[in-house]
Amino acid sequence: MRRIGFVINPIAGMGGRVGLKGTDSKLEEARRRGAEPRAPGRGREALEALYERAEELELYAYGGAMGEDEALGVGFSPVVVGRPAGAETGALDTREAVRRFVDEGVDLVVFVGGDGTAVDVAGALEELGADTPVLGVPGGVKVYSSVFAVSPRAAGDIAATYDRTERREVNDIDEDAYRGGDVETELKGVVSVPVADELQASKQIGGGTVASLAAGVADDIEADDAVYVLGPGSTLDAIKTELGFDGTPLGVDVYRNGAVLVRDGSEADIVAALGERNVVVVSPIGGQGFVFGRGNDQISPAVIRRSEVRIVASGEKLDGIGVLRVDTGDPEVDETLRGWRRVRTGRFERRFLELV
Repeated sequence: MRRIGFVINPIAGMGGRVGLKGTDSKLEEARRRGAEPRAPGRGREALEALYERAEELELYAYGGAMGEDEALGVGFSPVVVGRPAGAETGALDTREAVRRFVDEGVDLVVFVGGDGTAVDVAGALEELGADTPVLGVPGGVKVYSSVFAVSPRAAGDIAATYDRTERREVNDIDEDAYRGGDVETELKGVVSVPVADELQASKQIGGGTVASLAAGVADDIEADDAVYVLGPGSTLDAIKTELGFDGTPLGVDVYRNGAVLVRDGSEADIVAALGERNVVVVSPIGGQGFVFGRGNDQISPAVIRRSEVRIVASGEKLDGIGVLRVDTGDPEVDETLRGWRRVRTGRFERRFLELV
């Protein structure tokens, strides 16, 4: 019987839709901006997939909002190995949960969060000298490490069915530098992870020239009367420069008719700026292929439903992706986006790529 330890970082991802690009050290600010917990719902999705295969499975969970509540909600009767020390949960609680799971001899630790949570899990295993496999359920703002499944449901399926593991990297980005426009990644650990097709790759930083692409997209935007929601990343930053303004490299800006309506906007800022006709322009993450759900949570389902979506990327970036991916947290919106998409790769060139 497979024994799985399950823990949620309940505050992971709260900073995304309110424009904070992370929740590390920003929890109170996220709440002040109206952020709602995201990770518990993501954890529940993973558990629902896992529960469908629960005949040969024993679930261990950390107490309350850190796993027990969602496990009970989908029908599990988990073995509760401990409870958080106080009302506010933190990294020490995550690390303690991992220690308890290792003591119980679980076969796999499934955690819900982002790269910061992955660092906590990997750090606890390193301190213990343990090599227990881990699997991430994407629930944070920064989800760049290669220990995450491509979606919560995929995580549940993988946890129930994997038959071997491999070593993968845990990386993190400095959030303060990230908010300032710099991507500074650092290797934080190497852990064992189930082998599966639905694991994401590590984010690849950088890429080739996008000058021709940026010029062509900017020309089209300047000739149009729509509200343009311009996502994060170096490709979109080049487009913003072509439009004549200093954009937010890792944030979302809104532009119309020569004017910047919103800089580094939250979900609420973007929704307030939308007009009768809106266009979202995004570029997939190199090495992963995600167009929504990784680092651009501000462009929420509420924004996507009211907008045309355009995808832009250099040919070199597409060569390293294979397929596009989406993980907005809204299955209906995800389904409307899936299928073969026309991706602009140059001033005039287009390429079809499947979004799965």
